[in-house]
Amino acid sequence: MNRKLIAGNWKMNGLRADLPTIREVATAAGASLGGPDVLLCVPATLLSEAAREAAGSALSVGGQTCHPAEKGAFTGDISARMLRELGANYVIVGHSERRTGHGETDEIVASQARAAVNAGLTPILCIGETLAERTAGETLKVIEGQLAGSLSGLDSAASLVLAYEPLWAIGTGKVATAGQIAEVHAFIRKFLVSRYGDAGTGVRILYGGSLNPGNAAEILPIPNVDGGLIGGASLKAGDFLAIYTTARALTV
Repeated sequence: MNRKLIAGNWKMNGLRADLPTIREVATAAGASLGGPDVLLCVPATLLSEAAREAAGSALSVGGQTCHPAEKGAFTGDISARMLRELGANYVIVGHSERRTGHGETDEIVASQARAAVNAGLTPILCIGETLAERTAGETLKVIEGQLAGSLSGLDSAASLVLAYEPLWAIGTGKVATAGQIAEVHAFIRKFLVSRYGDAGTGVRILYGGSLNPGNAAEILPIPNVDGGLIGGASLKAGDFLAIYTTARALTV
């Protein structure tokens, strides 16, 4: 069983006044010996200060996107190397909000993931279907296509995390059933093993569809669910730590 990763995605939320939330999570995580890994992906404006708050604890910090290039004339963008310099260990790529709102294709996501790896970051690569695609029975076809396209050029599974986020369950309060989650995560695992061999069994697959303290105990034990990518519930230390505590109970 892979070590679980409980990752928070603050999205476009968080100011310096919210640093005590990071401090509270870092204090609660402590050294986390034998427990799950814990991560907060905060706005780039908070990364360096978040890294200082997390120093000496088991808490890692990460970015929410990166440009494929190391540097250049890309006004307003941020590179993976810049994130790394600010103290990030991870970066989210291919989140549905980036794919739909910014037109990021599988090809772009693959180049972002490669840039992250080259900069020493672990990419959390997101995939997932829309409600229309699920209703049409195309979920696994969509997932397979996204995996094939978004993993292009990533020849090693050593530094990679996948996140399954059904688009219809993000920020809506809707949650996929245990059976739906198990089916997709098993399919992703099979794809990873076919692509990377035994190394594919070690790639962590997170669930990213409205995971919260109320459903964590049901979702986190599902086979091939190696943690969660958590949105709204990560903004409050109490909610985020409740999910973390549930995951920790599964590993001790």
